[in-house]
Amino acid sequence: MSNIPADLKYAASHEWVRDNEDGTVTVGITDHAQELLGDLVFVELPDVDAEFGAGDGIVVAESVKAASDVYAPLTGKVTEVNEALIDAPELVNSDPYGDGWLFMLEVEDMDMMAGLLDAAAYEDGIEEA
Repeated sequence: MSNIPADLKYAASHEWVRDNEDGTVTVGITDHAQELLGDLVFVELPDVDAEFGAGDGIVVAESVKAASDVYAPLTGKVTEVNEALIDAPELVNSDPYGDGWLFMLEVEDMDMMAGLLDAAAYEDGIEEA
């Protein structure tokens, strides 16, 4: 059973979103996603100030198994990336909801958060898959 914190929102494509209460969100991949990927060996992060639409590929996560796209769960501009992942991509595996976060977005419209899944709906989705 994957760890699915109740205080976060989720995209069906396995990204988690933490509302920073200042018009920005922190984004990473879920525990379930990192389990599916396996041991990460490289993370290609977006450029700060780059703008993305919801559903756009924003990060490439490479594991010993495969390379996988991570998608922007909301429309916005990248304000910060987790530089620690450049030298330690395995942080995504060991602490996906903490030190393994990927990037922060300045969200264009915070009302879009309502379109994301809560923990129970995300859990239901991965159990059905």
